[in-house]
Amino acid sequence: MFHLFKKHGLIEDLRAIDMAFHLTSKDQTTPISQGEDPSTSTAQSSVTCMYQAHIGGHWRTVTSVWTKNIVNHSLTIYVDSKEPNHRQNCRIDLAPWHFWGKKSCKTFEVDGLQIDVYWDLRSAKFSGSPEPCSDFYVALVCDEQVVLLMGDLKKKVYKRTKSQPCVADALLFFKKEHALGKNRFTTKVKFDKHRKDNDVVVESSTSGPNDHEMCISIDGVVLIHVTNLQWKFRGNQTILVNKQPIEVFWDVHAWLFLNPGSSYGLFIFKPGQANLKNCKNNDSQDETDETEENDDKSTSKDQSSCSSSNTSQCSLFLYAWKIE
Repeated sequence: MFHLFKKHGLIEDLRAIDMAFHLTSKDQTTPISQGEDPSTSTAQSSVTCMYQAHIGGHWRTVTSVWTKNIVNHSLTIYVDSKEPNHRQNCRIDLAPWHFWGKKSCKTFEVDGLQIDVYWDLRSAKFSGSPEPCSDFYVALVCDEQVVLLMGDLKKKVYKRTKSQPCVADALLFFKKEHALGKNRFTTKVKFDKHRKDNDVVVESSTSGPNDHEMCISIDGVVLIHVTNLQWKFRGNQTILVNKQPIEVFWDVHAWLFLNPGSSYGLFIFKPGQANLKNCKNNDSQDETDETEENDDKSTSKDQSSCSSSNTSQCSLFLYAWKIE
């Protein structure tokens, strides 16, 4: 299926992370099961973020899963045990009628360690995603240290928990989002922890029955424009985002040849080393010169060691479900 991508060795690395999470999380589902009629299924958007956090003297994977459909809205946090294929979780319900639970705390244990989860989502703002974009916090506290902090209300976290920052910052290394829409799909991701969040937008358009196009923008700048999409529905290109090379892979076969809602278009954004001559740069609004795709240069695989605790880069999987 991904014949254009295999020689880079990136798809296998990133999909292995995704698969490992699914094997140990029984409640994970895709927005619409393939082959189902979307009109009779419950469409569900979800955002999965995977972090490396220093808990109890060990680097552990912590996974947050935000999900939302017309009935439920929830956050589930998973913390890996030192035992293989074992994890503990904490679920937070965010439905409107659960206002009493939008600021609260829960406690659970992992390997004998007590982990307290504090959250305040009363004023959280959303922009179409089940994950809030501002005015909230979710914090994990262990041994009087904030080992993981999500959100932008940092001062309120430390005041409420009376805890100290962890000696080692938690690091986001993988984000996956299932987004629902007609022709436009948006998400945010921090490709590098030292920089601000990047706005990622994928748009498709049709000017005729056999004339399909697709654009990928980051921070308001179109960096990839694919015409004749019916012939280029799978591909890859390297771009520059704040002088950082990002490899972008796409597969939108389902958009063109399957029934709406039966499957998704897949987009993968992988930071790493690259041949800079093959990049588009969005460092300034007027520097977006087009370059031709070059898949002869392989990205350094040491950047794909996502389990390393000292990585500062994050890969993004975007599953774009077209719902009419």
